[in-house]
This record gives sequence, structure tokens and C-alpha cells, in this order.
Amino acid sequence: MDTDLISNLPDDVLGKILSLVPTKLAAATSVLSKRWRNLLPLVDSLDFDESMLFYPDNKDGEDEASSDESGLGRRHRFSHFVDKTLALLSNAPLIKRFSLKCFYENDEARINSWIRTALERGCLELNLEAANYLCIDSQYFTSNTLVKLTISDGFYPEGHLPSGGVFFPALKTLTLVEVSFASRDMLEFFIHGCPALEELFLCVWMQYLSSPNVKRVTITSDFDDNVYQLPSIRIKTPSLMYLDYSSYVAGDYYVVLDSLVEARLDLRLYESIIYDDDGSLWNEEVFGNVTNLIEGIRTIKSLHLSPNSLEVFYFCCDSDFMPVLEDLVNLAIESDKEKGWEVMPSLLNKSPNLQTLVIKGLVHRVTDCCGDACACIRMMDREIVSCLSRCRVKVLEILGYGGSFRELKQMRHFLGKLRCLETVRVGVKEDSKKSNYLVANVMALPRVSSKCKIQFI
Repeated sequence: MDTDLISNLPDDVLGKILSLVPTKLAAATSVLSKRWRNLLPLVDSLDFDESMLFYPDNKDGEDEASSDESGLGRRHRFSHFVDKTLALLSNAPLIKRFSLKCFYENDEARINSWIRTALERGCLELNLEAANYLCIDSQYFTSNTLVKLTISDGFYPEGHLPSGGVFFPALKTLTLVEVSFASRDMLEFFIHGCPALEELFLCVWMQYLSSPNVKRVTITSDFDDNVYQLPSIRIKTPSLMYLDYSSYVAGDYYVVLDSLVEARLDLRLYESIIYDDDGSLWNEEVFGNVTNLIEGIRTIKSLHLSPNSLEVFYFCCDSDFMPVLEDLVNLAIESDKEKGWEVMPSLLNKSPNLQTLVIKGLVHRVTDCCGDACACIRMMDREIVSCLSRCRVKVLEILGYGGSFRELKQMRHFLGKLRCLETVRVGVKEDSKKSNYLVANVMALPRVSSKCKIQFI
């Protein structure tokens, strides 16, 4: 006779197990036997997903949402299930995690009551997602215990801020994805209601951010570039150590980033730069100014720039006024065949203590302003002293190396100019053919530094 070892486990252990499975399955275990009948109140993690929880009757391949009656039935069954489950848990000590995904239910009063119940029951982590716009009543959107909050898609806070609501004194992590706010100031008030915030993930339109204690911020502030150009961006985060920022370039930046250590920037121009066939610039009027932003990250030690950011740094910052990045020791850039390296000389000259340079892809656009950090520079009447000769880089890492003639030429330029090089790491493309031949070509290149060792990874 088989022994039911799982049913013999202590109640608290079974409660932990049920908390790890979808709430629908946890509730279904109550019909297994008398042993499981009263275990649901021990569940401390609830996951209500309307798209997966119930399905309407499907006859002859009829589409699930083909009739209003089936939709109403689905909403009724989902609401009944959530109400019943929360009622069964009314005497449970704590709801640690509460996840609610609404795709058909649109009774805002009822949904707000579920959220309020979770918060009143000491919820530590709250995840909200909706397919349709559903209002969160900010007046009751408070908790002294909530540590992690995620709001995405259709849910949006509404209320009279800052006079009441949205206060999470223990919140450490906040994620807002495509959340609509009633006003531009409401996002500011919302974040202001989270004074202990340490991690912030924003995928929303934003123009101003202020948070005194946040240490990590990820911002994806994309919008249609045909709407308008951002006049300015204000970021006041004096304790911030890590910034990942993706957006269109603003007219100016006012930032307080005194503690910043690492940043990943993906800044984009509103209009593409157009070049003639000979590589000369066709349109020279470009919107945006990142000089103050670069000044604001002067304490940074590690910087990662996308191909778009290289373009923005060149066209939106006068090289004569580019701030010196005294503390920068690690610089990583990505190349694109449509983007130039014009900014690289200024960037390297303004990074006097740079130790490690990482480049993903060596192929870039050749222009008449192509910087002397690259091998495709066009010599005029006099020899140009390359910025690489003054560079103190000890470690050079090349990723996605394909072994083309242009790439090999650029490798020769680096090895022949970087006098302090000690280590060169080359990451070869997985689909590269004749890898032995590729390796031999690189290893045969002359090196100005006698300490230089080349590794293939």
C-alpha cells in the first residue's frame, strides 16, 4: 500500500508548499481529503490571474470571448473565487504576497476592496496588472508593511494627492510599467510617499524624479518623438549608486547624482543624423544638451554607452566644455554601422584615469569627423597624434569580433597606439568561420606595449 508522505507533513510545511503553487491549485487541494480541507488558511502567497483561472464553456471551437454571456460568467466566477478565498483567509495571520491580474473584471469598487484587504493583512509584496484601465483609490492605498510594489498596464492611481493616500514607509522596491497618472505631478507625489525607497524601476513618461534614499534606478521613458521635445529633465537622487536610463535627449538636465558609481545610458536624438555619400554631415541643427548631465555623473566609475548615446554625446555636448570624468575607470561602448565614433577622442581625453575599455562591435560609420580613436581617420596635411597614445587603458576587451578587414585594421590601430596595454580580450562571434585563421591574424599584429597579452574568449 502506497504511503502518502506529503499528507503526513506538518501543517505549516504544507502551507508553505501551497503558497508556492497558483492559488487555483492551492484551493483545489481542499477536495483531496479531510487532511487537506482546512489547509488553505495557511497559504500566505496569493496569485489571482483571471486569464488562467477560469475558462468559459467552449463548444465547437467557439472563441472564448465571442459572447457577452460567457464574459459575464467568467467575471462572476472569478470575483466569487477571490471573494471566497479572501473570506477563508480572514483568520490567517498574514498575506505575504498578493498578485492580482484582471483581464475581464472591471468592478473597481470590488477590486479596490481586494487590494485594501491585502494591505490591511500586512502584505509584504503586491503585484497589480490589468488589461483595461482600472482606478486605484489612492485614499486607501497605504501600508506600513509593504516592501515591494509592482503596478503595470491598466491600473492607475487616482485621488487627491498630496493631501491623502499613497504612503508606504517600509517600501524598498517600486516598479511602475506603463502606468497612467492623472497629472504630471502625481508621479512625484507617488514616489514622495515612499521615503525608504531603495530600488526604482520606471517604464513611464517622466520629467522630474526626486528620491533621497534610492540607490538603484532604471528608467525607460520612451514616447512618440512626434509629440514634442522635452525642454528639461530633473533628477534629484543624492544617494543613487546605479542608473540605467533610456530616453530621448532633453533640452537640458538638472541633476543631483553625488553618489553615482555606475550608469548605463541609452539617449536618442529626435531626428536621425543624415550624411552625404562622402561621409560629411548634412543636417547640423540637433536638439538637446547633455553637458550638465555629464557634469552630474562626474563621480562615476563605470559607464556604458549605447550607439545612440555616442551620437548624442557628440552632437549635444561641445567637446570644449565636456566635463572631466576623473573617477571613470571602466568605459563600455556599443558600436553600430550607422553610428560614428566622433565623440571617442573627447571622451577618452576627458577620462584621464581610464583603466578598462570594452567595445562591443568595431564596425561603425566612417564620417569626415571620424575621431582619431579609430583607424579610418582621414589624414590631412599633417600627422594627427591619436588620443590613444595618451590613454592609460590597461585592459581592452573587444566583443563580437568577426575578423573582417575593417575590424583587423581597427585592432592594429589599438595595439599600435595604446602604450599601457597589458591585457586584450577578444570575444569572437560564434558564427565566425576560419577561427584559427582569425586568431592568427590578430596575434601577428605589432604591439606598442611590451606587456600586452592577447586572450581569446
